[in-house]
Parts: sequence; C-alpha cells; structure tokens
Amino acid sequence: MAYLLDSNVFITAKNRYYGFDFCPGFWHWVEEKHQAELVFSVEWVGRELMSGDDDLAEWAKRQGRGFFRRPTPADTDGLATVARWVSQQDYAQHAVDTFLQTADYHLVGQALAAGHTVVTLEDPANSKRKVKIPNVCTGVGVSWINTFAMLRMERARFVLG
Repeated sequence: MAYLLDSNVFITAKNRYYGFDFCPGFWHWVEEKHQAELVFSVEWVGRELMSGDDDLAEWAKRQGRGFFRRPTPADTDGLATVARWVSQQDYAQHAVDTFLQTADYHLVGQALAAGHTVVTLEDPANSKRKVKIPNVCTGVGVSWINTFAMLRMERARFVLG
C-alpha cells in the first residue's frame, strides 16, 4: 500500500503549512518516502503542478516521472469502475464530464487499481454540481485521508536542528 497525493496537498503545503523557505523538512520527507515507495502521485497531478511558474513547479519537475505515475493497462479496470460509479450517481452531467477530464479521476482510478490510499484535503460534500474525491473514494471502496492523518500515521517529524 502506498499513498497517492492530490494536487491540493502539494499546493496547500507550499502556500500555507510547509513553505519551501521555512519547512524544507516536509519536502525532504515526501522525497524520502517516495524513495521508500510509500508516496507517489499521478501523471495528471504532475502536469498541474509543473504548469506553474514557482518553487512548486520546479520541485515537481525535479521529482521526475517515477514520482508521478503514468496510467498503465493495469489501471484500466479501476478507471472504468470510477467512471461507471460517477456516471450512475445523481451528479449533473457537466459535473461528471468535468470530473472525468481531471487529475481527480486518474487519482482515484489508479488508487483503486493498485490498492493505494488517496491523500486529499477535499472534504466530502453532497453536491450535484461538483464531484468530490472523498465521495468517489467512499463509493468505490478506496481509502482516503488528509495530509495530517498521513503524516501522523507515518510518524513524520519536522524537528528544528
């Protein structure tokens, strides 16, 4: 089991809790856990992060393709299950169409196929206009947690020297 991180985990970490300038330990921890094959994300998230013009985009580019997993034939069933589940719910058609064209879809589908846990800062919500990652995870049986739960579960420590 590994963790697949959502875009908002990285963006919020950079902007709020773990800025590169004052908490490099978070970013080193992510890199170390990736080397230990515990922390990854998906190619679609990588594209989102690398499209920026900031420290986060540069960091994402340095991680390479191994960090941001490409969809493989083994992911096909997971992606199909997610697409089917979302399409069968009471979401507005534009919400379904939008979801199926985003990183969120690939994040949940690839997590389902590989038995990974999704890490996101989204909260579940009963909205017909927006498909939320936690709702889809629950619907298709994928575990999901937020960043802080992952850090606690993995006993991360960012201690001043």
